[in-house]
Amino acid sequence: MQRAYYNSTIEDFVSADSQAILGELVSQHRFATDLEQRNAWVLQIDHLKDALEGLKGHIFFEFTIPRMGKRADIVLLHDGLIFVIEYKVGADHFSQGAIDQVIDYALDLKNFHSGSHKRPVVPVLVATNAPNRSPCAAWSADSVAKPALANQTTLGAVIAAFTDADRQLIDPAEWVAAPYKPTPTIIEAARALYEGHSVEEISRSDAGVINLTRTNLAISQRIERAKANHEKHVIFVTGVPGSGKTLAGLNIATSRMRNHDDEHAVFLSGNGPLVTVLREALARDEVARARHAGKSLTKADAQRKASAFIQNIHHFRDDNLIVSEAPAERVVVFDEAQRAWNKRQTSRFMKQKRGQQDFDMSEPKFLLSVMDRHPDWCVVVCLIGGGQEINTGEAGLGEGFRALADNFPTWQVAYSGNLGGSEYTWDDLTTPLATISGVADGDLHLGVSVRSFRSETVSDFVSSIIDADRQRAKSHRNSLAEYPIFLTRSLANARQWLRDQARGTERTGLVASSNGLRLKPAGIYVKSKIDAANWFLDDANDVRSSDALEDAATEFDIQGLELDWVGVCWDANFRYSDSGWLHFKFSGSTWKVIRDELSRLYLANAYRVLLTRARQGMVIFVPCGDPQDVTRPPEFYDGTFRFLSECGIPVLDENI
Repeated sequence: MQRAYYNSTIEDFVSADSQAILGELVSQHRFATDLEQRNAWVLQIDHLKDALEGLKGHIFFEFTIPRMGKRADIVLLHDGLIFVIEYKVGADHFSQGAIDQVIDYALDLKNFHSGSHKRPVVPVLVATNAPNRSPCAAWSADSVAKPALANQTTLGAVIAAFTDADRQLIDPAEWVAAPYKPTPTIIEAARALYEGHSVEEISRSDAGVINLTRTNLAISQRIERAKANHEKHVIFVTGVPGSGKTLAGLNIATSRMRNHDDEHAVFLSGNGPLVTVLREALARDEVARARHAGKSLTKADAQRKASAFIQNIHHFRDDNLIVSEAPAERVVVFDEAQRAWNKRQTSRFMKQKRGQQDFDMSEPKFLLSVMDRHPDWCVVVCLIGGGQEINTGEAGLGEGFRALADNFPTWQVAYSGNLGGSEYTWDDLTTPLATISGVADGDLHLGVSVRSFRSETVSDFVSSIIDADRQRAKSHRNSLAEYPIFLTRSLANARQWLRDQARGTERTGLVASSNGLRLKPAGIYVKSKIDAANWFLDDANDVRSSDALEDAATEFDIQGLELDWVGVCWDANFRYSDSGWLHFKFSGSTWKVIRDELSRLYLANAYRVLLTRARQGMVIFVPCGDPQDVTRPPEFYDGTFRFLSECGIPVLDENI
């Protein structure tokens, strides 16, 4: 993939014909070039020719920022520095949105482009008609400068303010050829895929990670086989937390929707907040793109289109209760399939909420029966996370395999060879799996977390904590040098740390267990439900936003989604003692011991989810308790704090 529309040495750029440069930009632009874009390029070319006169280095126009599916206006290599320059032509002030945009571009290069990891990066915003700002070179700890602000006359001075002849120069050929390893958030990925980008354009593909491309290829090949041979296939894809399962599913759904519109591919999820957030993000993005292009598109129309692509699986189920015909969809991607309801839970819901008194199927069995209505071919892709079951009635995988064995013996089955692992067999999966004539495929497992781009072993560290193995946890913690984790007994300090970390549009937020009811005296009230779309998408000026650090999301709100920086609020429902983890539920006014093994598993998994939501780092808040409150004595919390500290997590209060 070509990284930039135009690049040359600064000297050649300054002496080149402006119309020739413009022609190169227009020829590389894959969309129709409107007058506004053409005029912006003309101004940038003329302005940069003046500002860069006499400088040495290399210039790139329209440089790809893969994670975001966008392009930075200018990247300049000069004096051992990487300048990322964003223009706002005609702007008379430096808006916060524009500042955040150029910071995001700079951070993207720093974090994901290997040629920029150890280089200083300077984000520069040029608002052409804005007032003068005195240039000042100020740096953050990771060698990303504080955003520099320039106008049509001060860009040269801003560049000069950062000049230091002692820096090692950058070889432009080596730099531009260096690997790019982006790891988009699921919201960023959904936006980019929906807009038409491929998974290869927006995700990392280095050899150290089990390649998402291989998994997508394996799924696509089986879809084509089903289509050609008029067969019905079900494909089980496994992955560790944060390994890109949802990204793989969205990519399959978008690519099939784009290139095979007769298949009516759809992405289904029982995760209500995930569906709500992705739909809203896609709708907002499409409306913004239409407005930028001068087109008319209502929010309602954009939401309807997004809703047809991403559906709540329970709505899909209910729609197909009403009709008996085969659905329009032939390719269905079922996210978090391990969370499908068992027969008892589904039957109870159908009787109480849908008036179906004789409904006697599990959710997996009913969904397979719906797709089985097709007379010729169809494909169901099940995405499965290990250790992610967090709610009563979730069937895991056993129900799906039992349904296939008992009711759909002609379906072709392909599954990840990792299904035999302990994280997938808690519901007695192995017995029904043995009855299936399926094919194990190593390409159907995603084994490395790519959510935490600062370290790929966060999920292993968290698993060690949940397993109460402090030595193993401490060993994993030693490999997390670039992934900051701190402990604190002060929620105020946790909030301040989160605010100090975030730059640009990086997101922060507080999370807590849904039964963390005794966090209320500390200021965290988990019974106050968040509005998922506002919490995940709005900025800190909205008190409903995660960035406001007021409302905490629970495991049900945040599973399948992520933030950059997370504050995990730890209550006494999952408390550590010398004998290991103790499991409690707060009911009425007292703590009650959880004795049911499945309920204990759900609680442990809830904390596993909470501890694996941060892409860049987290702080864990463990309250001090109150000796005057029988529901919060210090001993309910001290053991947990001590254990986490012994796992190698430093105390924040000693570092601020």
